[in-house]
Amino acid sequence: MAAPVDLELKKAFTELQAKVIDTQQKVKLADIQIEQLNRTKKHAHLTDTEIMTLVDETNMYEGVGRMFILQSKEAIHNQLLEKQKIAEEKIKELEERMMEAWTRMVAVELDRKKRMVSGYIWNRKNPTWSGV
Repeated sequence: MAAPVDLELKKAFTELQAKVIDTQQKVKLADIQIEQLNRTKKHAHLTDTEIMTLVDETNMYEGVGRMFILQSKEAIHNQLLEKQKIAEEKIKELEERMMEAWTRMVAVELDRKKRMVSGYIWNRKNPTWSGV
């Protein structure tokens, strides 16, 4: 009778462990993406601060693919501000998803521990855990 329960517990543990590993990978990926977006945001900010020191009538070239387009300082400034805004929004979204993933992972871990404890009983005569 103990063998079917042990097999069920083992199967449940493997499934829960797979969920934990999957969630950890998603969290790591989100963390890497957040770092990249922070670098993009910082680069846009630094470029914008340098551009703002130039005279207002200054025209600049924007790199597009393998060519350059002549644009005004104001147009470049607006593009850089938009780039920073988009990066900030994506960072917030990724942080929310990362928190949800952490919450799911904690819930899975608690479920795994609960199943482990419910699958075993405490033997009062011989103080050890034994399978049901």
